[in-house]
Amino acid sequence: MNNSSENEHILMLRETLQRFIDKEMPSDLVRRWDKDNHFPAEVHRKLADLGLMGLTVPEEYGGSGRDIRATIMAIEMLCGRSMAVGGPFIQSTCYAGLNLVEVASERQKKELLPRVVEDGMIFAYGISEPDVGADIAAVRTTARREGDQLIINGAKRFCSGAKISEYIYTLARTGPKEDKYRNLSLILVPTTAEGITFEEQDALGLKGTGTYDVTFADVTVPQNHIMGEEAGWNNAWSMLLGPGLDIEKIEVAAMALGIASAAVDEAWTYAEEREQFGKPISTFQSIRHMLADAKAKLHACRAVTYDAAEMLDRGEAASLETSMTKLFVCETAKEIVLSCQQVLGAYGYIKEFNMERHVRDILAMPILGGSSAIQKNNICNMLKLKK
Repeated sequence: MNNSSENEHILMLRETLQRFIDKEMPSDLVRRWDKDNHFPAEVHRKLADLGLMGLTVPEEYGGSGRDIRATIMAIEMLCGRSMAVGGPFIQSTCYAGLNLVEVASERQKKELLPRVVEDGMIFAYGISEPDVGADIAAVRTTARREGDQLIINGAKRFCSGAKISEYIYTLARTGPKEDKYRNLSLILVPTTAEGITFEEQDALGLKGTGTYDVTFADVTVPQNHIMGEEAGWNNAWSMLLGPGLDIEKIEVAAMALGIASAAVDEAWTYAEEREQFGKPISTFQSIRHMLADAKAKLHACRAVTYDAAEMLDRGEAASLETSMTKLFVCETAKEIVLSCQQVLGAYGYIKEFNMERHVRDILAMPILGGSSAIQKNNICNMLKLKK
């Protein structure tokens, strides 16, 4: 997308963020964070100090007002440099900020949203389970009322960033399983609560935040931790299917876009600097065609991602468009990165170069936030393709 078409505040934010990335997220540090699976909490804190966590929060709660395009731009830029910073940014602005704005009670908003803005408070998603993936309404984790408390038992899987989060945004069965879609509630479970155990999974990529199995054994939280309080009891399904789901799809698209953009930049520079047979490999037609294809595909990915973001900023219904965006961008970005790896040859396979990390990270994008297969099903269903 041509930056000249962006509004002045977006351009200013882009410039500010680029200076921040150059200063606080140099490539040598990023490689170390990835190697050590380290979350740079001090960098996350500095992002909050810049006011970046307020991009999804209304001014009345201390934010700068909901701006999905600006949020997506920040996700793209941060994830293009480091998932160890970009991932937690999403967990603060989107998992915490957007969800609180959309479905929290007024008391919860007043208490928690200022902490998102000022401190970069992080939520982890406790949705998937060992035997529950796409069919999230089949969750087996339970929560029951006991006096003014909730008692939670069960297990969650692929709970990214759980140990760096303040709350796990937990989907629990709160009524008979026969009424599958009604008896569900979302509960804010503090990660310090007694009875929680964490087991880290050794994932291929997305280093920095950690991915965990989380087990709840008679974990007790106050009833006012139900998302939306009493109005949220047995009402999680409608909360999960709100605009937040559409935004989550383009969050992942923006992550993939950032990774692909970084891969193209690295391959482009490498092709101009690497010499074989007495000249840069950028002079060879096969390399030029690979880079031309990568640039063209990247342009298309960026166009559809920001178009979807602008639809959401205008308050338009965009479930179909966000599913198409998530599908197209994540699959195309994977093609881009794997092609760029080939430009680097053997150097694209070693940890000395960033390309190896981009390959590991991009492979998760068609899976996160609703797999490509799920998006294809959704697209056909929304377009009413005959079954």
